[in-house]
Amino acid sequence: MTDEAAAELTIDELARVTGTTVRNIRSHQSRGLLPPPDIRARTGYYGPEHIARVRMIQAMQAEGFRLGAIERLLDRPEGAAQQVFNFGRMLLESFDSAVPEFATSAELAERFGGSLDGRMLKKAERLGLIRSLGKERWEIRNPTLVSAGEELVAIGIPLAHALAVAEKVEQHMAEIAKAYVRLFVSDVLGGERIDTRSAEEWSRLQDALERLRPLAMQAIQASFEHSMSEQVERHLHKAMEE
Repeated sequence: MTDEAAAELTIDELARVTGTTVRNIRSHQSRGLLPPPDIRARTGYYGPEHIARVRMIQAMQAEGFRLGAIERLLDRPEGAAQQVFNFGRMLLESFDSAVPEFATSAELAERFGGSLDGRMLKKAERLGLIRSLGKERWEIRNPTLVSAGEELVAIGIPLAHALAVAEKVEQHMAEIAKAYVRLFVSDVLGGERIDTRSAEEWSRLQDALERLRPLAMQAIQASFEHSMSEQVERHLHKAMEE
C-alpha cells in the first residue's frame, strides 16, 4: 500500500489511529485546533499532518495543557508560544520516524505464514505494534519491528516467542527512554521556563536535540552488541561443558 493511500483516513479511522473519538476530532476542528480535511465526494480525508497534530494535542494535554491554552498557542504563530509548540512537536518527531502502514487481517496472516491467533493479535496490539481500525483493518504502527518479527517467524521461531522477546525489549526500552528524557530535561533544558528562551537558546536546544538521537542510538547499539557477545560466549562455554 502506498504512502498516499495510507495517508487517506476517514474521520473514524483518524480517531482509531490516534486513540481518540470522532467527537473529539470534531471538537478540535470546531475550535480551530485541527485543519479541515480534504473533501472529496462529500467525504473528508485526513493525512499525516492531522495525525501529527492530534497526537501533539494529546501529548500537550498529558503534560497538563488545557485545550484553551493549546488554542492560544495556535493563535500566536509568531510568538514564543508557537515556538514552544513547535519544539514540543520536534521533540516527539525526533524519536518517532516510523511511517505507519495499513493491512487487513488476511494480509497480516499471510505475512506470518497462516492464520493469526486472536490472542497474538491482542498481544501485538497491547505492545503498540499494531492498532485495530475495525472491519478487519489494522494500522501497523512500527513497520520495522513487525518486519523483524516476520523474519523471525520465517526462520522457524514461533510468533509467540517473538512477541515475548518484543515485550521484554519494550519494557527495557521504556526505562532507557525515561533515562534519556530525564537527562535532556535536567541537563539541557534546565529549570528555566522554555517560553522565555531567546532565539539563541532555541537554536542551542534544537541543535542539542538533533545530536541526542544518534548519540542515544549509538549507545544502545554498543551496549546491546557487548551484552550479546557476553551472552553468546557464556552459552558456548556452557554447551561445551555439558
